[in-house]
Amino acid sequence: MLPLRISLGRQILKVKSFVSLRRYYSPQNDFNLSDVAVQAYFKKLLFEHEELYTKMKRTPEESKRFFEIKPIVNVLQHRITLYENIESLQDFVSKQKSKDDEDMKKMIKEEAQIYMKRMTDVDRELQSILLEPQLTEGAVLVELKAGEGGHEAMLFARDLYEMYERYAKYKDWDIRMVSVEKSDIGGILKALMFIEGVGAPELMRIEAGAHRVQRIPTTERGGLINTSTVLVSVFSKPSNMVADISKRDLAIEYKSCDKTAARNGVRVVHTPTGIVVECSEKRSKTKNKDIAIEALKTLLLNKEQQELKIEGRPKMNAVEINDTIRTYNFPQDQVTEHREGGGTIHRLQAFMEGDYKLEQMQQNLLREYKRQAFLEEISKFSEKTVL
Repeated sequence: MLPLRISLGRQILKVKSFVSLRRYYSPQNDFNLSDVAVQAYFKKLLFEHEELYTKMKRTPEESKRFFEIKPIVNVLQHRITLYENIESLQDFVSKQKSKDDEDMKKMIKEEAQIYMKRMTDVDRELQSILLEPQLTEGAVLVELKAGEGGHEAMLFARDLYEMYERYAKYKDWDIRMVSVEKSDIGGILKALMFIEGVGAPELMRIEAGAHRVQRIPTTERGGLINTSTVLVSVFSKPSNMVADISKRDLAIEYKSCDKTAARNGVRVVHTPTGIVVECSEKRSKTKNKDIAIEALKTLLLNKEQQELKIEGRPKMNAVEINDTIRTYNFPQDQVTEHREGGGTIHRLQAFMEGDYKLEQMQQNLLREYKRQAFLEEISKFSEKTVL
């Protein structure tokens, strides 16, 4: 075997042989793995991995990077081995000149086809590693607010609230209610809840934005379609949440939730920012206060992060609260996701059950986000490199 650097330089880009055979077995990839820029980027990852591997001592950042690219490098090294085997077979075939060697050539060609089929499997694995969402365990604070549309917006806010409750049960996530402000007709003006579990930070962040609903109100005799919106905000809760909140900056008020309840409800105001959190979901006022302060810390930390200007973010990662991300059209019985990687799903009521249909839509959006991020990384690398 040649030294790694020499082998990489010869093998990673030398793929012109067996091109027609390679094309025949190619899957429908999300991006072209044979693109020169992509191949050069892979070569750079291999070099980077080699340098990190041979380091006697790595910094925490270097260790994180090493284990981040290691799965990709493992697959790339497998690809190189397959190409080397194919080239060896090709060299052997070219040296066979007698007619008696035809059977041997046929056998070698069949073996090469087996290698190319393996290459397809390896490429699928590479696509999966590069594009499959990496889900982590954590918690988010989800806020639903009825927007334009009056009563219909409040009723649909309740529908979304119930959909997320069912989805959390489907995903085996934990839900902790902070507050629910109901309307006089059974809708929801505003709801705030913690959702926690594996994948909750990534999947629920997809829901942030304006959800538009188009349907005929039950009280509408003329059959006119009403358009209303519900605004969903998703705030990340750090695993080790530390926020400097002075007791002097908090105004805490205990109150009754209704005529018969004790004064267990709590209203917490952060006076420097004016952020208000209410909680009345628990029987104990101490628990309600703790949950309210936990929500307040989450909101404050996200406010600080939001004030930091982050440039060059992919479009999906920069959705504004008033951007319409999804339309629920009841007359046409369909849900349309407006972001790249989305699409239209029919049987709206089935989607509102909050199970695999919502999960599939979120997964597709995350894959598209990762694809955009990967191509952007390739583009930046190409700008700095002469291919």
